[in-house]
Amino acid sequence: MRVEGLGKEYIIGHQKSGDLRSSFAEKISSALGRNKIKESFWAIKDLDFEIKKGEAVGIIGRNGAGKSTLLKILSRITEPTTGRFEINGRVSSLLEVGTGFHMELTGRENIFLNGTILGMKRAEIKQKFDEIVDFSGVEKFLDTPVKHYSSGMKVRLAFSVAAHLEPEILIVDEVLAVGDAEFQKKCLGKMDEVSKNEGRTVIFVSHNMGAVERLCDTGIHLERGKGIYRGEIDSALNSYLNNSKLNEGEYFDHNSEKETPFIKKVKVNTSLPDQIHQFGEVLEILFSINIPFELNDPALSFQIIDQLGVPIVHQWYFDKDLGNFCTNGEQKIICIIEKPRLYMGNYSLNVFFSEKKYDTNIRLLNICPFRIEMTKAREEFPWNEGACKYIEDSKWILDA
Repeated sequence: MRVEGLGKEYIIGHQKSGDLRSSFAEKISSALGRNKIKESFWAIKDLDFEIKKGEAVGIIGRNGAGKSTLLKILSRITEPTTGRFEINGRVSSLLEVGTGFHMELTGRENIFLNGTILGMKRAEIKQKFDEIVDFSGVEKFLDTPVKHYSSGMKVRLAFSVAAHLEPEILIVDEVLAVGDAEFQKKCLGKMDEVSKNEGRTVIFVSHNMGAVERLCDTGIHLERGKGIYRGEIDSALNSYLNNSKLNEGEYFDHNSEKETPFIKKVKVNTSLPDQIHQFGEVLEILFSINIPFELNDPALSFQIIDQLGVPIVHQWYFDKDLGNFCTNGEQKIICIIEKPRLYMGNYSLNVFFSEKKYDTNIRLLNICPFRIEMTKAREEFPWNEGACKYIEDSKWILDA
């Protein structure tokens, strides 16, 4: 696989579009000369690299670095704006939950559909069929339409199909995070087998640096759509970790026109400037969530992860805990961790928000980086010997 001068440009508008009301408003604005100026945004730009047959390559970078856009181009889901790429061999991709599935067809029918799309004959698919079903663990639901599958079941079947239908190149995005820990381990083992034993190429995107380090031989570090480093995986990880800017410690969604629930803001309130937090002191994490309608059983949770993507702390909050979370409008919530058990080092957040009524499932990964440092002398700490026996003592407070 060879990529030369690859770039993808998007035109960003600030107006709604699609429904009748928005279209009418746009026409009125146009007639009055009030159309807002649109701006261009390069998701990736001037990207060059080569991947050899049989390599397991990790694509790493922060949110918005261009990782998913790159994979969509390589999977031929979207066309590049500039540059070119060459791929020798059959590509199988797993980029989003349900990718490549026809929701009205059963799991069985989708296996044959995917194989046909990849250019396989029916006899070839039949040879792999039992192996695919056994790996996915969805045998009981094989003749059920995929639209009735849970997200975890869709991921299980989709990965099994992608990995077993003998692609020369297997592309996998962060979607594996939807599955349980046991299945993730199983998938990593399968990708390792595909790469090392079968000589197939694997391109893997994940915020779990530990998984990337275990699976991949080489890495490509992206920042703001550009390639920062291409080389051995250890060096690529160091490039990524060293280039993470702690002062970008706040997540903010600028789109104020969304008509579905979304996380507007997440911020770690550190005790010192530049996203530095004093070891042992109370840690506060602020969430601002836009809720346009009354919701059904909303749930918010987050993980504090270390620099390799390993969860250290996991906290969650349900509507029943406070009672006012279903109120329309913007809700601000603070989680106070009074005794954070975080040693000196770099950390960030994985944030999850879901609710049943509108089938909302939001995942923000590796956001709000901060650093724990020890700037006080030992005798200044407001705790006694043996305080480490306490687990995280946290509470959720609704900021009305």
